[in-house]
Amino acid sequence: MIAERGASLAQPKRFRLLAHARPGAILLVEQVDRWSRLTAGDWEKLKAELAARPVRVVALDLQPSWMMANGKADDFTARMFDPSDGMLLDVSAALARKDYEDRRRRQAQGQAKAKAEGRYKGRPEDTARKAGIVSMLKAETSWLNIQAATGCSRAIIAKFARRAK
Repeated sequence: MIAERGASLAQPKRFRLLAHARPGAILLVEQVDRWSRLTAGDWEKLKAELAARPVRVVALDLQPSWMMANGKADDFTARMFDPSDGMLLDVSAALARKDYEDRRRRQAQGQAKAKAEGRYKGRPEDTARKAGIVSMLKAETSWLNIQAATGCSRAIIAKFARRAK
């Protein structure tokens, strides 16, 4: 199973939520980065999906966003805050993506440095699982059944299938 993350547009639960949302619904999120760490292109696709519904995303970490959620604002105030709220969501989503990329880059730098110093060897291979996969491959078990039995991805099975040849 692939973990659903804010960095991926392909999140079935997110789109199931949007499919059930009625026009004018408010989607409450704790923080924008919990909703989206998307690339600029994917963020635009998600915004278009939100606008097509139309639903409003309210982030608790953006004060103007949650101030408007209580529905007590008059028409003038709502019209004033809508554009700024959208801009704040855009900026927050961009910052969330930048933070995500920075953390990934720093992690890779740390791993590269540790490898160069001989301190990082990566995760050890699960020899028991490897032996089970190899034996199932030799028995010509389908990859789908191997995945179900071992809980590993097709990429792992392919790696061991290549090694076995």
